[in-house]
Amino acid sequence: MRNFIKIFSMLSFFGFYTVDAQQVVKRDTLSGTELVMTMDSHVNDAISSLEEKCSRVAVNNSVIDYETPVRPTKIFVPNRELTNAEVCRKNPRILGYKIQITTVKTNDEANEVKAYFRKRFPNLKVETDASLRPNYKILAGSYFTKQSAASDLSRVREYFKSAIAVQYRIFCAEAK
Repeated sequence: MRNFIKIFSMLSFFGFYTVDAQQVVKRDTLSGTELVMTMDSHVNDAISSLEEKCSRVAVNNSVIDYETPVRPTKIFVPNRELTNAEVCRKNPRILGYKIQITTVKTNDEANEVKAYFRKRFPNLKVETDASLRPNYKILAGSYFTKQSAASDLSRVREYFKSAIAVQYRIFCAEAK
């Protein structure tokens, strides 16, 4: 009998519980692209009323007036490509390029290659990446693009034939 009551109460609960979901199309405020969402009509009404209040708020003599519509502030998005200095100001570490000189098996070999490289190219910063243990990558320089790494890469290839430019996280301040 108890099981029957439990089953009956669960069925009655789910029988009366209905969700009125509808497809809602909203516009993005920055680019104006459409966003399609499925939500309950009550939630959509609540969000719409909040958006209307936000767009109508205006300050007049330190009194909030909900009746006068006010345009939302426009966010300026530049239509040009940002300079390296502007990118670096926002992100000190970005995805750029490094020259992978070679990959070696031990730390001692890595130190030997780094010492040899420093003798040949004293103006390029060289480092070891041990993320592929037991192998070690020897990396040099920091560049924003593959094209900016091309001149140094051609000089490095005279001594290290297997050198290539690889994508890597770099510090903006060090990059060329």
